[in-house]
Amino acid sequence: MDQSTRFWDRTAERYSKRPVADETAYQKKLQVTREYFQPDMEVLEFGCGTGSTAIAHAPYVKHILAIDISSRMIEIAQRKADAKNVENVTFKRSTIDELSVSDQSLDVVLGLSILHLLENKEEVIAKVHKMLKPGGIFVTSTACIGDMMKFFNVILPIGRFFGLMPLVKVFTRKELEDSLTDAGFEIDYQWQPGKGKGKAVFIVAKKAA
Repeated sequence: MDQSTRFWDRTAERYSKRPVADETAYQKKLQVTREYFQPDMEVLEFGCGTGSTAIAHAPYVKHILAIDISSRMIEIAQRKADAKNVENVTFKRSTIDELSVSDQSLDVVLGLSILHLLENKEEVIAKVHKMLKPGGIFVTSTACIGDMMKFFNVILPIGRFFGLMPLVKVFTRKELEDSLTDAGFEIDYQWQPGKGKGKAVFIVAKKAA
């Protein structure tokens, strides 16, 4: 078990009880995402956390496979789904690297609050592109820490060394856009709530039909 997995297992219960930081922005992201959904769609969410977003989207698609690196997160997510009688979401402990999915088999992939937590962002984006059918959609919401205060470059390695933080990668909004377009995506929608640079960048990227 690596350091990031231990971190998320340790914080899962506390994370599940934490309120959404910006409920208005979250609801808008849900609404925009649903504009791309169809009832027959197969969806993957990687980095699903405790499952709230997958459960919220479940009524709008055929099936969602929701994965997370933390077994504790997955346990909480399944508990929440069972309590709400949600039957078309499959929760599984897995990383995106470990997951085996046929090429061009998915309609939508959700990667929310996760790309900045990956060691290999470009490889993952390329894998998502292969998973998606032509015209498929990749929805991301990403903290572009490179656009924030520069001292994060110093704080993040220290926090990780002492086990206080998971792996966090520093890149800018422009670098994220370039990673998506270099992989073959076209950016169909982009939004960043608020005026400050601290808010996550929400992007809907489309694979060419």
